[in-house]
Amino acid sequence: MVTGGAGFIGSHLADALLSEGCHVAVLDNLSTGNISNLKKIRGEINFIEGDIRDPADIEKAAEGCDLIYHEAAVVSVVQTVKAPAPSALVNDIGTINVLDAARQQGIRRVILASSAAVYGDDSEVPNREEMPPSPQSPYAIQKLSNELYARTFHDLFGLETVCLRYFNVFGPRQDPSSPYSGVISIFMDHSVRRKQPVIYGDGNQYRDFVYVKDVVRANLLAAASPNAAGGRFNIGTGERVSIHALWQKVSGLSGFGEEPQYASPRPGDIVESVSSIARAETVLGYRPAYSFDKGLSETYAWFRNAAASQDAFY
Repeated sequence: MVTGGAGFIGSHLADALLSEGCHVAVLDNLSTGNISNLKKIRGEINFIEGDIRDPADIEKAAEGCDLIYHEAAVVSVVQTVKAPAPSALVNDIGTINVLDAARQQGIRRVILASSAAVYGDDSEVPNREEMPPSPQSPYAIQKLSNELYARTFHDLFGLETVCLRYFNVFGPRQDPSSPYSGVISIFMDHSVRRKQPVIYGDGNQYRDFVYVKDVVRANLLAAASPNAAGGRFNIGTGERVSIHALWQKVSGLSGFGEEPQYASPRPGDIVESVSSIARAETVLGYRPAYSFDKGLSETYAWFRNAAASQDAFY
């Protein structure tokens, strides 16, 4: 079962699980997920429109399942700053509901989507899992809380849990419609629409951008690795790209060379973020298969085609 399975990462994960021969259930309330993300597999999955804040919905979706991939969340840092309590109902209480349903229904393992945001800006880079966390936003606090609950359910109840700290995930189907979406999806959208992009801050901040197909493969490895239970793992590339360099690359793909507009940094945004993936390499056998340029090229092709066909978010 995939919570948030109509969303960006969740829908790619559902695709991959089906291709592996799994029976797949998807739970999504469609608040930010889009049913069009599942159009190619809609007839092959058990789709439940429901909410992780409702234990009955989780119980229904998880019935007969062996694994839960927990992707559903309020993922906007800025949104959690503006409305910390409503986001906590999803990110904290919703996650507890997922873990408790898994415990009660005898689920073998739960793989949870965590975030590099737990490191904050105070840690040295690259970020390593043994570093003390330094969350700087409600979103980061909520993701760290998720990890602690996962470890507690593992220790108290014997529920196998694995937490994957995603760095900056990008790829096809990432919704650019919100100003709080991932920067790559917004830049892609602006490039195909020929709109001037906005950079928050000076553009010298950098990120570890990881392609969605590598993130999906990390999830599959986390489900299968016998030594992963109870652990937390960075899922990134170990490479850094500045926001300036990102726009230059997107401009090169699209031929749209408009200079960006600059705005003040947003509350909770992190300046420096790059992963050490040594633990994921050793325990999960994870190595990114996609270079940044290859992933960016595939992503641009998807956005260009979606805009041309008025599909998806257009």
